[in-house]
Amino acid sequence: MNYQSSMELTVKKLVLAFLAFVLAACARFAPLPPTATQAPAAVPLPTAAPLTHVKLAMGYIPDIQFAPFYVAAQKGYFAQQGIDIEFVTMFENDAIPLIGSNDLQFANVSAEQVVQARAQDLPVKYVMKWWEKYPIAIVAKKSSGIAAPSDLAGRKVGLPGLYGASYVGLRALLNSQNIAEGDLQLESIGFTQAEALSAGLVEAAVVYANNEPVKLAAQGEAINVIYVSQFIDLASNGLVTNEQTIKVQPELVRGMVAAVLQGLADTLADPDAAFDLSRKYLTTLTEADAPVARAVLAASIDMWKTDRPGISDKARWETTQATLLDMKLIPSAVDVEQAFTNEFVK
Repeated sequence: MNYQSSMELTVKKLVLAFLAFVLAACARFAPLPPTATQAPAAVPLPTAAPLTHVKLAMGYIPDIQFAPFYVAAQKGYFAQQGIDIEFVTMFENDAIPLIGSNDLQFANVSAEQVVQARAQDLPVKYVMKWWEKYPIAIVAKKSSGIAAPSDLAGRKVGLPGLYGASYVGLRALLNSQNIAEGDLQLESIGFTQAEALSAGLVEAAVVYANNEPVKLAAQGEAINVIYVSQFIDLASNGLVTNEQTIKVQPELVRGMVAAVLQGLADTLADPDAAFDLSRKYLTTLTEADAPVARAVLAASIDMWKTDRPGISDKARWETTQATLLDMKLIPSAVDVEQAFTNEFVK
């Protein structure tokens, strides 16, 4: 082999060695293909924020009159606002102290309960009007001749007791007509108004306008109904919370109001669908009772309708307070503008 051939051979060996080195380096740094023991890295999925659990005190029993809340729950309106809702039952006068101490954040409560609580320095606040018309009424058999407030004088009138919305509504009605409470024979009969009236134990009864009159009519009773709202404007039932919740969790309050108002709008728009959605919560409702429950819902809807959903009127709160002062249920006037707010109603 001559010198030139030897040099050419050496160069070729060097080139081949260099190429081998480059290929080895590329193999070293290139990503390995997936194998059974090497899966592609997983991309983490976004996790939904946990829902805030909220207990809402509704009333002493589940009832079709709470359909807007049931609809909001069934259609996911509370969940859309980040709320895991739980309905609990209790009397409103039991709920108010719990709201005031922040042991319970939300309740459905009548407005006079809020004013009385404020008079006791409980920091409760009404954040959404639900009922447009005050729901209390006086019902009597037609045969009694009781058809107007003036006809109540000297008559035996039954009511749950000398407390709550029924008593306040009765007194407001009497005051508006310059009738003294002492002119009536009041009898505490608990929540047996329809039965007591049918049995003739009382001549008239103080009732919820969307409830007992409907049931009595369904039983074939010929009745007269005197609606408190036809004679005086009082602040009515709505959603209540406390100042601590408003301060620390304003978006929670806003979400609660938004969900309930959407449920209310849907109930007004389609009562039949609202009734069907509510059946889940009405565990004791039988098919035989369903027609009366539908009539109760229809009567309730008539008292919820308004062109300003959720908005409270100061004048109604002042009238309510004036009634409470006259009844000596509060020792002195409170600032009613601190008792309610419209800031969470869109």
